[in-house]
Amino acid sequence: VLEAFGNAKTVRNNNSSRFGKFVEIQFDQKGRISGAAVRTYLLERSRVCQISESERNYHCFYMICAGSPEEREKYKLGDPSTFHYLNQSNCYKIDGLDESKEYLETRKAMDIIGISSEEQEAIFRIVAAILHLGNVEFAEGDDVDSSKPKNEKSMFHLRTAAELFMCDEKALEDSLCKRIIVTRDENIVKTLDAEAAKGSRDALAKTVYSRLFDWLVTKINNSIGQDPTSKCLIGVLDIYGFESFKTNSFEQFCINLTNEKLQQHFNQHVFKMEQEEYTKEEIDWSYIEFVDNQDILDLIDKKPGGIIALLDEACMLPRSTHETFAQKLYQTFKNHKRFVKPKLSRSDFTICHYAGDVTYQTELFLDKNKDYVIAEHQALLGASGCSFVSGLFPLLSDDSSKSSKFSSIGSRFKQQLQSLLETLSSTEPHYIRCVKPNSLLKPAIFENQNVLQQLRCGGVMEAIRISCAGYPTRRTFLEFIDRFGILAPDVLTGSSDEITAVRRLLEKVDLQGYQVGKTKVFLRSGQMAELDARRNEVLGRSANLIQRKVRSFLAKKSFIALRRSAVQIQTVCRGELARRVYQGLRREAASLKIQTRYRMHNARKAYTELSASALTIQSSLRGMAARKEIHFRRQTRAAIIIQTRCRQFLARLDYSRTRKAAITTQCFWRGKVARKELRKLKLAARETGALQAAKNKLEKQVEELTWRLQLEKRMRADLEESKSQENAKLQAALQEVQQQYKETKDTLVKEREAAKKVAEIAPVIKEVPVIDTELMNKLRDENDKLKTLVSSLEKKIDDTEKKYDETNKISEERLKKAMDAESKIDDLNMAMLRLQEKISNMETDEKVQRQALLSTPVRSMSEHLSIPIVPKNLENGYHEAEEPKEPQSAPPALKDYGNGDPKLKKSSAEKQQENVDALIDCVAKNLGYCEGKPVAAFTIYKCLLHWKSFEAEKTSVFDRLIQLIGSAIENEEDNDNLAYWLSNTSSLLFLLQRSLKAAGAPGTVSRKKPPQPTSLFGRMAQVCYCPFHAHK
Repeated sequence: VLEAFGNAKTVRNNNSSRFGKFVEIQFDQKGRISGAAVRTYLLERSRVCQISESERNYHCFYMICAGSPEEREKYKLGDPSTFHYLNQSNCYKIDGLDESKEYLETRKAMDIIGISSEEQEAIFRIVAAILHLGNVEFAEGDDVDSSKPKNEKSMFHLRTAAELFMCDEKALEDSLCKRIIVTRDENIVKTLDAEAAKGSRDALAKTVYSRLFDWLVTKINNSIGQDPTSKCLIGVLDIYGFESFKTNSFEQFCINLTNEKLQQHFNQHVFKMEQEEYTKEEIDWSYIEFVDNQDILDLIDKKPGGIIALLDEACMLPRSTHETFAQKLYQTFKNHKRFVKPKLSRSDFTICHYAGDVTYQTELFLDKNKDYVIAEHQALLGASGCSFVSGLFPLLSDDSSKSSKFSSIGSRFKQQLQSLLETLSSTEPHYIRCVKPNSLLKPAIFENQNVLQQLRCGGVMEAIRISCAGYPTRRTFLEFIDRFGILAPDVLTGSSDEITAVRRLLEKVDLQGYQVGKTKVFLRSGQMAELDARRNEVLGRSANLIQRKVRSFLAKKSFIALRRSAVQIQTVCRGELARRVYQGLRREAASLKIQTRYRMHNARKAYTELSASALTIQSSLRGMAARKEIHFRRQTRAAIIIQTRCRQFLARLDYSRTRKAAITTQCFWRGKVARKELRKLKLAARETGALQAAKNKLEKQVEELTWRLQLEKRMRADLEESKSQENAKLQAALQEVQQQYKETKDTLVKEREAAKKVAEIAPVIKEVPVIDTELMNKLRDENDKLKTLVSSLEKKIDDTEKKYDETNKISEERLKKAMDAESKIDDLNMAMLRLQEKISNMETDEKVQRQALLSTPVRSMSEHLSIPIVPKNLENGYHEAEEPKEPQSAPPALKDYGNGDPKLKKSSAEKQQENVDALIDCVAKNLGYCEGKPVAAFTIYKCLLHWKSFEAEKTSVFDRLIQLIGSAIENEEDNDNLAYWLSNTSSLLFLLQRSLKAAGAPGTVSRKKPPQPTSLFGRMAQVCYCPFHAHK
């Protein structure tokens, strides 16, 4: 919590404490921890309003700007770069620091130390109000030396600050722009100019933040708990170090005063320890000089002529400025050796501190030293509607409320520092010097000059100088003898005590200037290094002797091992050389054989390739000659046919024209309309009958193939059943044979064991003089029979396994045949659908042409009916209707019908078929969904509308779509595929029903069609029902 509200980023440190802190851990009489307290010194209040380049304000301001969006909206906060108190520097973020995470950690820490949620809310309201207060800018008012908010943006921030402080907006504006001067007779209201109003704004922000920080420290102390009766304590002082920047202001002045005080305490403590050590050991010593910085302390805080006293005096004078204050310093300390006036400045001054010279700029000394609360600010925030804010500004007494009470930060800080030194003097101090290795804030980098400067500023170099001026090296007698006894071993052989032995040892090494105390030996600077050098010489000579012996032993041992290894290596090498010579001879003989075989192979291969090439060239030339001959014959034949057809066409054309004139005359008298209609109906009936017969034939073929497929499936099922039964029988027979084999084998083993036992027992029985040869023959015969039986059983097992493998192969071949039959049936179904579609397209075109012909005049119809259509058989078996050329009087409609209709009919049918095939190929893939709707269903519906399939009497598009959907949902195990096609089917059914309902509205003429087995919806529902029924 203290780091969030008291730490900030500086040029040299990303988390620098901008206040001093002394933590006390209190103990009772039994040595147990009984309490703790935190004391703070000199919070850098000016940082709230002013920050330098590459620095940041206190962390809490950036944390609240990185809070949650709800909190930023509540406090009306935005990016840190939009606030004046934060954008004076371009540094807004610290590498590796997450402000939002730190904000949550700070909230959690406040919960731990006992700050309630209401108090936390009020704390961050104050922090946000300070940011908004900094964005209030002032301009010259209507009156002389008056001011007012500059623009609407300033008014918005002023209004927001008033809301967060829970005070009146007008009263806040008046407290910033006006002052009330209290006189004996009346109160005079004085307006402030824009610059003075800005100073009043910054003073209010610094006062509020300082009071908030003091409240947090008090709250932490109350939460920790203090023990006023404690007798002893351990204190940790964490305070700022010596600072010297390019621009040094009042904060650096106070910080360096603190370091001067602490350095004086450190020097006195080190000197006192040296004096006590020498007195305790009863050695002769002289006074050691050390740098005393009392003259610097007198220059700064002496009364009444010190710098702080002169600064307080200048702050109390109304017309005093930083320049008059600087001139006062120049006049007062012009002869002081620690005070220097820079040559090129009128308001700066330099103090020669113990750590170095520091030049201070006095521009802001007077403003930063003033520590009084403006009466208008006190009254405004004391009357706040927020109890927390009013608690930070309690009511003052009547005397203090009449005028602003002046107090000096320098004087108050000097009093706190004096109290701290008294506390330190009453304790036993221990010093820890923190050294920063580099200014880049990166590891493993050491800047020598920077480290040396920090050691000098921390007084470490001075402490070393004090220690070196006396006897810096001290060793107890036992440690000294143990370390340096090797320099004079004969001294340690006697029975003298330690002091005598040490003196004799020092005399032996001829050392001067040392002191021998009661328990220790005191050596001058450098004497310890001299003794260590002599000790290293003795150890070096001993080490050389040891090394010489060890090396001779190792060399001898190595020579013996090398000689033994050389003999072994020579033996191995000679054997290896002999083996390599033999191997080379073998490889040479083998290479000769390989070369012989390789050359023979290459020759044979070259001859074979040459022979094959010659044969290929001969066959190619002969084939090319034959193809040229065939091509020439075909061209000749085609030319003859073309000539024949052309002559035939010319003769027929002449004949047709003559016949046309005769028929026209006849039809004029006989009634051309009735005869033309009769001929057309007969022609349509013949074409329709032929196509219907072809369709019926294909349907019969499909039914026959379907029946064969079902029969094949039943045969395959029966075959598999019989095969499984046969396999089971074979397995049973195999197991039975194996069981018989096992039993026979066991019987044979038992008989052999019985024979062995009989053979073993036989010599014991002396009464049997001869061997029972009959029994042996019987056993041998039975054994032969058993072997024969086992071999026959093994053959039966092998035959059974072979039969099983053959049966498996036959079943796999039948399964392949069945699959091929299924694929053929599917192809025939597709062909039948295409044929049906072609028939329907031809019928539709015929109907359209018939209507066009019926709508023409009587004369045109009669002339058209007089044109004969002569079919001609072509080579491929199809009939082609050839029309003669029309006379000049024939209308364009009849010319088009006679000459171009067959080609148009053929091209439209093929184009329609290609469109249907493209649609089937497209929707066969998984197109997915678009905005929750299946893409395939809407694609099919749009294509059907475009092709006007709903207006045709008959089309095969629906049959092909039904077959596609049925084949797609055959895989019942893939639930995702089944769901996709069911959704497409349901959507397509809905769209088709809606379209057909609209087409079947009243007023339409129904046509009689041949009855079909099921309707479109019934067939699609039947296709969709099959998978569901299978799943159930």
